[in-house]
Amino acid sequence: MKVIEFDCLTQTQTVRDMTAVEIVESDALAVQAAERKAEEEAAAEKAAADKASGNQKLKDLGLTDDEIAALTS
Repeated sequence: MKVIEFDCLTQTQTVRDMTAVEIVESDALAVQAAERKAEEEAAAEKAAADKASGNQKLKDLGLTDDEIAALTS
């Protein structure tokens, strides 16, 4: 993997290979990002399922779609 370093003072750009430590850190950050994304997706799926379940329960009580929309908006 490569790293691009830019020196703002001299306006020079240097391309170099990542060090072993940088590779480990990069891999760890990628794993954390993947875990965070999976957690966010699971939370969004749960929220959608909870909403659908709640709407169904309101329908079971006899509310119309318009009444449910008015209550949940």
